[in-house]
Amino acid sequence: MHCPFCQHPNNRVLESRSAEAGRSIRRRRECLRCERRFTTYERIEYVPITVIKRNSDHELFERSKVLRGIVRACEKTPVTPQTIETVVDDIEAELQQRASREVNSAEIGEMVLAKLQTINEVAFVRFASVYRQFQGIRDFTDALNLLQDHASETTSEQADPDASPAYAVSVFRS
Repeated sequence: MHCPFCQHPNNRVLESRSAEAGRSIRRRRECLRCERRFTTYERIEYVPITVIKRNSDHELFERSKVLRGIVRACEKTPVTPQTIETVVDDIEAELQQRASREVNSAEIGEMVLAKLQTINEVAFVRFASVYRQFQGIRDFTDALNLLQDHASETTSEQADPDASPAYAVSVFRS
């Protein structure tokens, strides 16, 4: 790391700390020649991901678009901004870990739906209605039935293993 003032290549690190919610490291440095101090940041360099849209257009993945869609779906729900950030972080990390640098927008949408389904049912339905382009009430009822099936599966998994399936269903409906 060269000093930005005198271009001397040697410096010492005075302080290091996590920055940007743990996504980078902030370092205070001092040049060994001119003794001036400066700050550097170390960040992971992500390889760009290309998103293939429904109309076959290609564009770079933008975290902000995913974040904006989830925020809109979660408006007036008890979902916290920290939870939303975590969901977007998880999706972005999963995309970065893939061997392929191209992903269909449909895959991203399904990843968001899978996360929202476990977090908040209202947000799930809101996101699904836009993402899946609901045309009428039948589309909404299909989404609600999917949620109901998921909820009943979860309830029956959490119920006593000796309990009958009818008991798990009756718990869900009451």
